[in-house]
Amino acid sequence: MITHRLGAVLFVLLHILGVTWSQPYPNYHVDFEDILKRNEGPKWWQTGAFYQIYPRSFKDSNGDGVGDLNGIADQLPYLKELGITATWLSPIFTSPMADFGYDIANFTEIASIFGTMSDFENLMKVAKKLDIKIILDFVPNHSSDECEWFRRSAAKDPDYKDFYVWHPGRIVNGVRQPPSNWISVFRGSAWEWHEGRKEYYLHQFVKKQPDLNYRNPKVREAMNNVLRFWLAKGVSGFRIDAVPHVFEIAPDAQGQYRDEPRNDWDNDPEDYGYLKHIYTVDQPETIDLVYSWRAVLDAFVYENGGEERILMAETYSPIDIVMKYYGNGTAEGAQLPFNFLLISELSNSSNAHNYEDTVMKWLQHMPEGRTANWVLGNHDKPRVGSRLGRDRVDMLNMLTSTLPGASVTYQGEELGMTDVWISWKDTVDPSACNTNPNIYEQFTRDPERTPFQWSCAQDAGFSNASKTWLPIALDYKQVNVEQERQRPLSHLNIFKQLWQLRNQSKTLQLGNTKVKAVSDAVLAVMRYYQEDSTLVTVLNIYDGVETINLQQSFPGLPAQFKVLVVTERSIAKVGDVVNSSSLQLQPKDSLILQSTSSYYSYATNGEVRLLPVLGVYLFLAQVVLYVSNR
Repeated sequence: MITHRLGAVLFVLLHILGVTWSQPYPNYHVDFEDILKRNEGPKWWQTGAFYQIYPRSFKDSNGDGVGDLNGIADQLPYLKELGITATWLSPIFTSPMADFGYDIANFTEIASIFGTMSDFENLMKVAKKLDIKIILDFVPNHSSDECEWFRRSAAKDPDYKDFYVWHPGRIVNGVRQPPSNWISVFRGSAWEWHEGRKEYYLHQFVKKQPDLNYRNPKVREAMNNVLRFWLAKGVSGFRIDAVPHVFEIAPDAQGQYRDEPRNDWDNDPEDYGYLKHIYTVDQPETIDLVYSWRAVLDAFVYENGGEERILMAETYSPIDIVMKYYGNGTAEGAQLPFNFLLISELSNSSNAHNYEDTVMKWLQHMPEGRTANWVLGNHDKPRVGSRLGRDRVDMLNMLTSTLPGASVTYQGEELGMTDVWISWKDTVDPSACNTNPNIYEQFTRDPERTPFQWSCAQDAGFSNASKTWLPIALDYKQVNVEQERQRPLSHLNIFKQLWQLRNQSKTLQLGNTKVKAVSDAVLAVMRYYQEDSTLVTVLNIYDGVETINLQQSFPGLPAQFKVLVVTERSIAKVGDVVNSSSLQLQPKDSLILQSTSSYYSYATNGEVRLLPVLGVYLFLAQVVLYVSNR
């Protein structure tokens, strides 16, 4: 009798252990990712705070009115203060500056206006000491026409003859004309006649930026060597400029280039939008070229050790093409193809549903296992404070810092800097200078490139020169680092709070994500992770007071949350406990809320794995024992 009882009990207990051990944690929302994989932690770039520095405008150390490398090195502690992981530097290479450094004469030499190679090496030492990684701009599409490669190509040097895209042109009615109707991004024909070589060369940007010919293996190897040179100097990766333009369609069997078709909506034959660019951007070979550059970086790490080096790709292509830059299952590509959707798809009139759609568009298209990224601005687009409103700066920084993946901040966005009106007389951007006083403001990028605002001192503390390369913003005495450090809820201090939270929170680094437009006015982002507290970011995009019920949008949320981050617009204070079923937001208000327990605890009411199943088995065990006693 005792043997039967013990056998029955042992059988039931073993079965309970087997079933319980084999079951996953309860799942009330969506499946958690593999726990063991999650415990490995993210790589340095996967949750990184990237910060773009436009060197001409960051900090002038020698009084010439132009920012430089020593100015950057001096101010790297400021980036550490912000919580920045890595900084991407716009081009610092030798250049005649026809396009402010994007026309490179020597890819492995520092432009004298920015300093020397010794200055760069010193910057690398300072960055390493502060644990800030340096990302360089890699400009593969073109060089300067003052590059030695171009000079030798124009002279038909056998080693460089086909380094660029040359063509004798077409003879029409006895008159030589450009090889095709292709238009430069900066207006006008993309072909320029070279009197010395007696041929046209292609330039998809300004005429002083001849396009390199990537159908020539020598060009590919030369640019691979550029990558290797800077990797050996210690950089942690590259932002690839203007990737979609690198290849154009090959000539046909007769050696001719095809004309691109017209766009119906643009009637200006000089304007880039006049044509549909089906032959000059997004050619299939471009993706494979990016994969080959990734292989160069991976080979360097394999041979030299250290952390993973990364590629960030600049492309405004359709999203299905952008996603190919990640890789194709057999070859790895750019770790972070830039996500410009927050720039291209949101406007001052967007509602919360537009925001939800924009965020989810990237997350739903992104291949499994890849890392998202969120770019709010850069040196080519109007600042977020001008584009979406200065009163939305905090909420947008809050959004990008609490979404999954990496984020990229353009210098000054943490202060709420806005675009500066620049007169035609003071305009220097070639994109605008190639137009006229009547339309230049449609094309200029100068307003978002004005000098960084450090203090209330002369020229905002940027320089002590009598004149800076671009004018200083008129509001610099109100919007600067010195002033904003003193205000607890300034844009700067909120930005710092956000990245301190980001760098400390397992939920933000590893957690799952739900994005929901709670109403036309309010966007909510829920981040949850079974080993940490749940965070909910709420953004009131509109000008009215809004009262929302988060439990309707996210069933299962606890009734109460603690306020973690507020803005100047908030009535709530940090530490307040609020009701998630009746949360009031002020106009343009944004908050981060924190649950008082882990997601696993509140989602399961503190139950152990399969507690209901365990109860059933205990009941059955009692039945077995009862039967055994009879």
